[in-house]
Order: sequence, then structure tokens, then C-alpha cells
Amino acid sequence: MAAALGGWPAVCGKFRAARTLSAVESLKDPETEPYRSKYGARALLQEVKQLLSAAEEGGPERVLAVRRAVLEYELGVNHTDTEELSAGEEHLQRCTQLLEPHRLSPDCVSLYIQAQNNLGILWSERDEIETAQTYLESAEALYNQYMKEDGNPPLDPSEHFMAEEEKLTDQERSKRFEKVYTHTLYYLAQVYQHLDMIEKAAQYCHTTLKRQLEYCSYYPVEWARNAATLSQYYISKECFMEARHCLAAASVIFSQAGQVPSAEDNETEQDQHDLPERKAEIARCWIKYCLNLLQSARKLLEDNIGKLDPDRQLELKAQRKKEEDEKEKGRKKAVLFGTSDICDSVLAMEEKVSSVYPLDFQEAREIFLVGQNYVQEAKEFFQVDGYVTDHIEIVQDHSALFKVLAFFEEDYERCCKMHKRRIDMLEPIYADLNPQYYLLICRQLQCELADTYYEMMDLKVAIGNRLERLDSHTVKKINSLAQFAIKYYELFLDSLRNPDKVFPEKLEEDVLRPAMVAKFHIARLYGKLITSDSKKQLENMQTSLEYYSFLVDYCEKYPDAVPAVETELELSKEMVTLLPASMERLRAKLSPCV
Repeated sequence: MAAALGGWPAVCGKFRAARTLSAVESLKDPETEPYRSKYGARALLQEVKQLLSAAEEGGPERVLAVRRAVLEYELGVNHTDTEELSAGEEHLQRCTQLLEPHRLSPDCVSLYIQAQNNLGILWSERDEIETAQTYLESAEALYNQYMKEDGNPPLDPSEHFMAEEEKLTDQERSKRFEKVYTHTLYYLAQVYQHLDMIEKAAQYCHTTLKRQLEYCSYYPVEWARNAATLSQYYISKECFMEARHCLAAASVIFSQAGQVPSAEDNETEQDQHDLPERKAEIARCWIKYCLNLLQSARKLLEDNIGKLDPDRQLELKAQRKKEEDEKEKGRKKAVLFGTSDICDSVLAMEEKVSSVYPLDFQEAREIFLVGQNYVQEAKEFFQVDGYVTDHIEIVQDHSALFKVLAFFEEDYERCCKMHKRRIDMLEPIYADLNPQYYLLICRQLQCELADTYYEMMDLKVAIGNRLERLDSHTVKKINSLAQFAIKYYELFLDSLRNPDKVFPEKLEEDVLRPAMVAKFHIARLYGKLITSDSKKQLENMQTSLEYYSFLVDYCEKYPDAVPAVETELELSKEMVTLLPASMERLRAKLSPCV
């Protein structure tokens, strides 16, 4: 045993060399031999294993078992890294078997949890997510049990191959152990995401992000991306304060990229190269935040015909004054990220945009302007050349920001100007698109352009109704807007026709409502066209009747379509009854002239 112990520094040296090969040298391996250093490390680990066997006789069994477990763990990770999953699993299982009796002791607990983590990763790579979940939840439970029953900083696995004087400080041990547990939570968040346990995934993701900041153990770009992604979950739950906090933290941490060294290695060259794209992605998350906050406020404030309800507005303003302060104080504690200096920067970022529902035009405009700034930022990277789909989505979000801002505007003329801005940004994009390659986007734009012209026509009619007498300029404007709306609705409906230009007898579910609404709106638009020519008016009424009748007949033939268009159907039935009588009266007026 003494002879063997004489060689102990050499054993430790070989172990250290294996780890360096695996962690550092492997990054420089050529593409033709991607695992050269990993295989070298494996050979050294096997040598250490043999030297250890020679040293076993008479040695303390517990110490040797733990050292053997460390080697099994390193070999398990090595085989997993070289995509030899079955061999990797064998080594990792052997590691946990050796440690099982002592898994709660300070010299074993960290290694045991790391082996469980890696088995979790290995099984998720095999798409066996439930098995992965079992290993990771077991690792989480073990950490909690150890912290409750012991709580002292446990040994890091590397210390089992170190001389006494090289051993780590308690502070370093604690930091490494916490990092291991952070990894457990990080992998669990992904597992829960895969299993569609979205709420739990978000909760674990939030905890992981908090811990990474707390222990200064993160890559700024990756951290920012994960925080921005988490914000989208909070947005979907209408938790705008939490969403804003995640985005503000993402922006602050992202600004450290390439500047602040964290405990992790700095980002790779590829990450540096990707910085403009990552920045634009975070900007897009901010756009969604502003847009959804405005849209949620609109839902709260609108009456049954989609207009701003002033009574509801007053009621919500009074209610907000009472509630808001208390609510924010309580909720803030649960979500805050980071150390005090990071917190200060995040709070300063948060102050630039509200997280409470805007209740009037001024409040809405402030959120709109923040969203619009991020639109410009996102478009700098996602340009139409090279990023067609992304660019168009950003422009559509910009249009949607104008649309929701117009809801808060009481002045009809200014509303019209906002909708005109939407037309000006959407039409050139639509004109340049080839429907053969971008059919879905073309349809979206056709519907949005039609709806926008329709909205503008309605506003011009409302403006006209306030005049004592309609002047020819307003008549022309109303007719022109109606014609453009009809044009885009017809383009959309034409896109549904087959190659022989025949309209489908039964509409696919995804286009059923848009197609029916297009038909309904065209019917209504023909009814809105203003003409002094009674003959022309009769033609318009006839066309209008045909479109209303299409809706009624279609729903009679396919009753399962009714839930998609209940309101439109009810009005169409009414018009199908009323229009023929109106047309008859007009014909009677015309008959002496015919």
C-alpha cells in the first residue's frame, strides 16, 4: 500500500491531465477528428482506474469506492460526449451503485447528484422524457434532503484526486455544489417544457435564472435569451409586471456580453458573431410585450361593439388607484433578479415602460412609443433581404400597435391617419410578395389590408354623419376606401380557389371564419357605396344580397360552420329578409323610367 501511495501524486496528475484533455484541449480538436482529445482522456482514465485497483489492497474501502465512483462518472460523461450512450449509461449507473449507501454524506452527495443529472440528460437525448424526469427529480430531492439534514459545503468530486493542501475552500465547495443544483433545475425546466407542464417549466426556469445571477454563473447572451423567452410565458398569462422584469433583466444582462467576465467562460466567437441577431430577438420580445399589454387593456375597456366604454374607463381608473401600490409591493419580492447593482439597472430599465393596463390615450401612447422604438431596432437586423418572414412579422406587429392605439383615440380624423400609416407599411410589402412561395403571408396581408380599409371607411362614414350634408369629397373618399376593402377581400377569397378558379364547396377549418367574414364585409361594403344613380344602387344591393345569401346558404348546408360566424350569420339572415323589400321599393321608383 505504501508503494502504491508513493505513486499517488502521479495518479492525481493523470486524473488532472484527463480532465484538461476533455474540457480544454477537446475544444481545439480538428473537424476530421472531433473526439481525439476525448479518446485520449478516456485512455488516461482507464490507466488511473488500473493504478487504483493496484492500490486497493488494504486501503479504506469507503475512500476507494468513492474514488472508483468518480472515475466511473468521468468515463460515463466521456462516453456520452462521444455519443456512445449505452456505455455512458453503464458507467454512470455503476457510479450511483457505488455511492448509493453513502449518497447523503458530504464526500458523495455532489457526485451522486451530478451522476443523476447526467443520466437525466442521457435519457432526454433518447427522447425518454419521463425517465429523464425521474432521475432529475431524484437529484432535486437529494439536494433538498442534504441541505435540510447537513447543509455543510460538500466535497467537489475533483477533490478525491487532490493532495490535502490542494483541497478547496468551503466557499468554493459551496459555489460548485450550488452550480450542480442549478443545472438540475435547468434540466428539469426543459423536461417540464417537453411534457407540456408549462407553468412548472416557467417556475423552474425563473429559479434557474435567479440562481445563475446569484452565483455569477452564466453566459450573458444565453441568460438574456432565456429570460426574454420566459417573458413570453408571463405575457401569455397576462402577468405583465413579471414579463417586464424578465425583459428588463434580459436587456441589462445582454449589455454585458463581451464586457463582463462571469464565473463561466466567456462566450465563443460564434456567440459574439450572433450578438446583433440576439439583440434583435430581445427587441422582438419587447414589441410583443407592448402589443399584448395594449391589447389586454383594450379587452378590458371595450363595449359589446368593440368601442371604448367611458363608464368602464372611469371605473377601472378608480379601481387602479386603490389597488396598484399594494399589489406591486407584494409581487415584486417573488420575482426580483440579481444582486443590488444589477437590480438598480433593471429597475431603471423597467421605469421606461409601464406594466399596468393603460386606460387612456396618453398612457397607451407611451407604451406604443416604446414598442415602436423596438420595432426600429428589430428591423435593423431582420431586413427584408434575407429575413423576409421575420421582417414581415415585425411590420405586422408595428401595424397592430397602430391599430390598438387607434382604439384609444377619440378623434376620428386622427384614427384615420393611424390606419393610413398601417396601409402605407403593409401595401408595399404585399406588392413585392410572390403568393406562390408566401401564400399564407399573402392571405394574412390581404385580410389585414381589407380590414384596415374597412375600418377607415367606417370612420369616414361616421365623420360624414356629423356633417349637415355630405360633400362630394367625403363621398368620393368613402367609395374609394370601400372599393379598396372589397378589392383585398376578393383577392383573399380568390386565393382559396383551386387551379381551375373554382371556389371550394366546403371551406377548410383554418380559413372558414376569415372567408365568411370577408363575404359578410363585402356584402356590407356594397351596401355602403354611395351613388346618385338608382340603377347602380340597385346593382349594388343585388351584389350585397348575393354575398349575404352565400353565408346563410352555406350555414344551412354545413351547420357545423355556425359557431364560427354566429353574429355575422344573424345579421345576414336579417339582411336577406329586408333587402328584397328595399330593392322592390327602388324598382317601383325606377319603373316609370324603364
